[in-house]
Amino acid sequence: MDFSTQLDDLQQRAAQAKQAAQAAATESREQLRQRIDQAKVEVDQAANDARQDASAAAASAKTKWAQLKTDAAAKMDDLQARVDKRADQIDANVAASDADWAEDDAAAAIDYASWTVDNARLAVLDAIDARVYADELANAAGS
Repeated sequence: MDFSTQLDDLQQRAAQAKQAAQAAATESREQLRQRIDQAKVEVDQAANDARQDASAAAASAKTKWAQLKTDAAAKMDDLQARVDKRADQIDANVAASDADWAEDDAAAAIDYASWTVDNARLAVLDAIDARVYADELANAAGS
């Protein structure tokens, strides 16, 4: 399995997220709405992919990661609902409170992503070690 390619992809996605956040900080609300709409399309696709992966993994009882993906997809659905609701708000105090919640959610998502990356690193190292061990046993049995 080529973990390096997957980790490179993760690194690129993190860099793209950082660039999007930096660009969004200077954009108008209309530009932000367009950016959010595009991100929703991408998140919806990722959520659908995660659900399919989770269904496939559940069928074969592979790992607990499938459930984490499903939970993350549900969290994204909730986030999208709140983004949609925000457009209907008129009260500045309600909007400020919503902004605080959104900032807290963003911080929590970043923390979760960091935790996930740390766990992915551990899982990759464990997988590599398991493959090396299996190969060593196969070579010893063949000798």
